[in-house]
Amino acid sequence: MQFSLSSLDFAIMGIYLIGIVIYGILKGKQNSSEEYFLGGRSLTWPVVGISLFAANISSSTLIGLAGSAYLLDMTVYNYEWYAVVVLVFFAIFFLPFYLKSGVYTMPEFLERRYDVRSRYIFSMLMIVGNILIDTAASLYVGLIVLGVIFPTVAPWVIIVCLALAAAAYTIPGGLSSVVKTEVIQAIVLIFGSCILTYYAFDKVGGWSAMIDQLNNLNAAGVIDKNASEALSIVRDNSGDWWRQYKEPIVPWWGLVTGVPLLGFYFWANNQFMVQRVLSSKDINHGRWGALFAGFLKVPVIFIMVIPGTLAFLLYRESANINYITSAGPCTNLADCIDYTYPTLLFDLLPAGLLGLVVAGLLAAMMSSISATFNSASTLITMDFVNKAKPDMTSKQLVRAGQIATLVLVILASLWAPQIGKYGNLFAYLQDILGYIAPPIASTFIVGLFWKRANGTGSFISLLFGFLMAFIWVVGIVKGVDHWFFQLHFLLRTTVLFVLCVIVHILVSASTPAPPAIKTDKLTWSPQLIKEETEELRGLPWYQNYRILSVILLIFTAIIVSMFW
Repeated sequence: MQFSLSSLDFAIMGIYLIGIVIYGILKGKQNSSEEYFLGGRSLTWPVVGISLFAANISSSTLIGLAGSAYLLDMTVYNYEWYAVVVLVFFAIFFLPFYLKSGVYTMPEFLERRYDVRSRYIFSMLMIVGNILIDTAASLYVGLIVLGVIFPTVAPWVIIVCLALAAAAYTIPGGLSSVVKTEVIQAIVLIFGSCILTYYAFDKVGGWSAMIDQLNNLNAAGVIDKNASEALSIVRDNSGDWWRQYKEPIVPWWGLVTGVPLLGFYFWANNQFMVQRVLSSKDINHGRWGALFAGFLKVPVIFIMVIPGTLAFLLYRESANINYITSAGPCTNLADCIDYTYPTLLFDLLPAGLLGLVVAGLLAAMMSSISATFNSASTLITMDFVNKAKPDMTSKQLVRAGQIATLVLVILASLWAPQIGKYGNLFAYLQDILGYIAPPIASTFIVGLFWKRANGTGSFISLLFGFLMAFIWVVGIVKGVDHWFFQLHFLLRTTVLFVLCVIVHILVSASTPAPPAIKTDKLTWSPQLIKEETEELRGLPWYQNYRILSVILLIFTAIIVSMFW
C-alpha cells in the first residue's frame, strides 16, 4: 500500500496548518502572567469542555484506541466512559477547592495543603511526565503519520519540524493560544472521525455485515471470539488473572482497581488537564465544562474505537499492507497496530477530504504538544523560577516560561523516537502512567478527606511511591522472573496506591498534626454539601451541575450497556 497525498491534499494541509499557527498567535495573551499561563481566567464552559476533550483525546489517544481495537480488544473504551465518573467526582469534591484557592498549578495547591517539599517533588514529576507521556507521545504520532507520507525523511527532521510548529504559537501566546486552537482541532477531529467511520462501515457493508463477518471468522476458527465477545468492553483475561497480559488491556476487574486511579490522576491532578479548569471564569463554568468534556467522551466508541475493529476485517488478509516508513517497515498491522488509523485514512478517504482529515490529525497533535509545553513551562516558572526569585515582574515570568518551553521542545524531541521501541503506543502510555499516578492520587485524596494528613506524611509517601516505581521499572527491564515484577499494570497501580496511602497515614499519625491554616479551607466536610445546596437552590435545572451530572451518568450507562 502506497501512502501518498494529492496536490489538493497538500494544499489543504498547508493552508490549514499555517492558518492554525497564525490564529494561535493572534489569539494569544501575554500582558500578564495570569493571562499567559491561565488565559486570564476568563474561559466559558463550552471552551473549557472542548479544550479538555481535545487535550485528552488528541492524536496519540486516537491512534492508540484504533490500534487496540484492531486486535479485537475494545476494552480500551473503559478509559473513555470512566472519565465521566471521574469528572463528576472531580466536579463535586476537588474543583471547588482548586478554583477558590486561586492557584496557578497543582503543585502550588499541594504546598498550601502540605508544604513546599511536596510541591517541589510533585512539580518535578509532572514535568518529567509531560515530556515522557504527553509531549513525546504526540510527537511520535506525528512521526507515524508524516513518516508514511515522507518515508525518506529522517525521523528526527519530522519530529523537530512538528515541535517547532507547535512551539511557534505556544511560546508567544500561552494558554489562550493553546485553548483557542484546541476548539478548532476538536471540531475537525470529530468531523474527520465521523467521516472515516462512515467510509469504513460502507466498505465492510454496514453494522450487520460487521457482526456476520466476526461470527463467521469465529465459526471458522480464525478468531477465538464471536461478535458479541469481540465488541464487548467487559472481559476477563485467561490463566493467571494477576499477570501482565497484552489482551485484554482492561480486564473487568480493572474497572474497580487501576482504571479509577489512572483516571483520577489524569483528570483531577494532572496540570496538563486541570490548567484548563483553573482558567474558567467561575466555578459553574468550570463544572459545566468538566461535564461537557465527559459528554463528548461517550460517543468515542462509535467514531474512534470501532473503526479499529473494522480495520481488522478490511486488512486482516490484505497482502498489500507492506510499506516502508521513516520509522521502519510495517508488513502486518497486527505487529504495528499504531499504523491502523493512518491505514484507514489513506485507503478510504478521497482526495481533498484526506488532506483535511490528515491536517486535522496533525493539528490535534500540535495542539496536544503545545498544551503540554504550556503546562510544563507553567510548572517550571511558577514552582521553581518564581520561588527562587519572587521579585520577578509579570513580564519576566512570561519570558521565563517562554525559555522553559524552548528547552522542553528539545528534550521531548530527543525522547519521542524511543517510544517506537515499545511496540504499542497505548500500552506505553498506560504503563508509564501506572507508575506516576498512584503516589500523586494518594496524596491528593488523603489530603482532601483526612485533616490529620500532614506535610511529612505527604512527602514520605511520595518518595516511597517513586522508589517503588523505580524498583518495578528496574526489575521489569532486567526481566526478573518473579511475580512481583509480572503484575498486570492495573493491579500494580492499585497495589502502589494502597501502599502509598498506608505510608501516608502511618507517617502522619506519628508526627505532629498540621496547623489549622493547612486544613480549614482545604479539606472536605459534609457541611460543604449543605452550603452548596443553598448556592444551587436559585439556579434552573439546566444550570444545576448535580442534575446535569445525573443525566450524564444515565446517558453513559445506556451506551455502556450496549457493549457490556
